[in-house]
Amino acid sequence: MVRELEIADVTVDVVFKDIKNVHLSVYPPTGRVRVSAPSDMKLETVRLFALSKIGWIRKNQRKIVSQERETPREFIERESHYIWGRRYLLRIEDHYDRADVLLGHKTIELNVPKESSQDEKREVFLNWCREELRTASKPIIEQYERQLGVQVKRLFIQRMRTKWGSSSPQRQSIRLNLDLIRFTPDCLRYVILHEMAHFIVPSHNEHFISILDANMPAWRTIRATLNYGPLSEF
Repeated sequence: MVRELEIADVTVDVVFKDIKNVHLSVYPPTGRVRVSAPSDMKLETVRLFALSKIGWIRKNQRKIVSQERETPREFIERESHYIWGRRYLLRIEDHYDRADVLLGHKTIELNVPKESSQDEKREVFLNWCREELRTASKPIIEQYERQLGVQVKRLFIQRMRTKWGSSSPQRQSIRLNLDLIRFTPDCLRYVILHEMAHFIVPSHNEHFISILDANMPAWRTIRATLNYGPLSEF
């Protein structure tokens, strides 16, 4: 069941689910607010919870609205794409039996079967991005496993609308936003460190900050780069 609330001039979508804890999210590109709440929670309790978070909501809405955004990718000849912080021009090559991506000096060659649709081209490209990101992540994870004394058993890479990463210390898993491939490798390194540090400290307290400082002194600058985009629209 979904209910809509107006709280201090902010529209909040309340979604009741079979969950234990209440969860608050602000979604791009408009900063729409959603609260996922346990199915047995009273609407008034949700309203009070959202009202207590109004400062956090407005801060994140301002950040989301101010982020730069690129136009949706069309996967056409000479379209600009960013890989690891560098700009490349797309080349489309039609083949009968190939579906892959080749990264050149200044171009990305997208090989697809003849008469492939835009969605099919996008899927080939995004699958390649996932494998590139996974390959780049492995040595970084191995380094921080040694430095932090933790272990990552599972790595997930997916499109994420509101986060650059997430972690589950209980399952020893981390999730990475596929869009990280567009930024410099330091951005990927920061997100991996951030999520693995949560294996040790669940909150962003002084101990957590000290772990980031010790392992990546420039993490604040890198975080700012991620926070202010530009975000892609694949």
